[in-house]
Amino acid sequence: MQGKTRSSCEIIYQNACQVIPGGVNSPVRNFSDVEVSPLIVDRAIGDTIYDADSNTYIDYCTSWGALILGHSPDPVVKVLEKQLKQGTSFGISTSYEYEIAKKIVELVPSVEKVRFVSTGTEATMTAIRLARGYTKKPLIIKFQGNYHGHHDALLVQSGSSVSYLNPEATSQGVLPSSIQETITLPYNDKKALDDFFASEKKDDVAAVIIEPIAGNMGVIPAKHAFLQALKECSKKHNFLLIFDEVISGFRVGLEGAQGYYGILPDLTCFGKIVGGGLPAALIGGKAEVMDLLAPIGEVFQAGTLSGNPLAMRAGLATLKVLERDGIYEELEEKTRVITDPIREELKNTPHSIHSIGSMFSIFWNVKNPQNKTDLAHLDMDLFKQYFQFLLKKGIYIPQSPFETSFVSLAHSRENLQYTRDVILEFIKLKK
Repeated sequence: MQGKTRSSCEIIYQNACQVIPGGVNSPVRNFSDVEVSPLIVDRAIGDTIYDADSNTYIDYCTSWGALILGHSPDPVVKVLEKQLKQGTSFGISTSYEYEIAKKIVELVPSVEKVRFVSTGTEATMTAIRLARGYTKKPLIIKFQGNYHGHHDALLVQSGSSVSYLNPEATSQGVLPSSIQETITLPYNDKKALDDFFASEKKDDVAAVIIEPIAGNMGVIPAKHAFLQALKECSKKHNFLLIFDEVISGFRVGLEGAQGYYGILPDLTCFGKIVGGGLPAALIGGKAEVMDLLAPIGEVFQAGTLSGNPLAMRAGLATLKVLERDGIYEELEEKTRVITDPIREELKNTPHSIHSIGSMFSIFWNVKNPQNKTDLAHLDMDLFKQYFQFLLKKGIYIPQSPFETSFVSLAHSRENLQYTRDVILEFIKLKK
């Protein structure tokens, strides 16, 4: 009997495993939790990706939310083609760094100055170093289920795909000494917050960092009263409030989650969308805090590719599109094509859907979760069936139940309606 013919995706992945740990450069890409052979993408345009076997998928991962305009949008492609001929990286400043920084300062009220880096991890790492340098205090508070990148100090009880590993320090190799100054509290739990700030450690806090709209345990927005309490605590106890808007920044509006809630942090970390699909992130905030960064201050941060011209021009082109009238209303309307009927269908089931702007998540066997504890009974097996069902129907969503699905401007109404119908079909099959 002849063996099963391997697909091009399988061959490429198995070859990659020989030279790349797990065959991937970010763990969730290996699809092991959903028991599917990893996709190997060949190309993408608009709302559709094509794999190495020429299969097509409507894409709701959109490079984990970075591609709000969709794949290969003309405004971004045009500036990249021009910049490629002028040079890809110089290690020297360009005018494009100033142009996009000026744009972000104009758009986000809490931001007076910015520093560009290449990844969200670098942004949050720099933000907590900056907070400690500014306050001269040691402790950082984060929240269970919030993911702030893979640097040691914040890799504690994280969300995203890392939640599968270790519930405490969520990676081997993170030393107890690296996280001994990190306090982890329950998300959206004001009593736990009040209890901490009644303790002896209350005045040792340099910063509280939070995803104001959590996107790494599914879409779970912070309660307005909870964020307001954090803001009041920051003033009372003299620490910096840091919003991690790597996902929500420019996703839910031009001012991000802080505009949505009307609560301004001291520092904000942006990523994903600000690079227009290329590696870029930033820290932004009050000038008196930002000016502590080297070379004018004594808080060190550096990066060879920080502010590279390709990412700066792609990011600026993306923001200019997002400034057009009605863009965010269009994104929300597109998303509701999927979410409104599904919300109605799930009304009398143990499942639920959360959405905000162009982000959405379905929680299988969990009703309206508010924090990581509420996700303890998330039905992983049902999610696996859901993922496989959609993939076979030509729909690609993030392959972890703790990740968020995203709608882009490129998603066609026809594909949105098809996606809605496929999800409704799955729900009815499982009733």
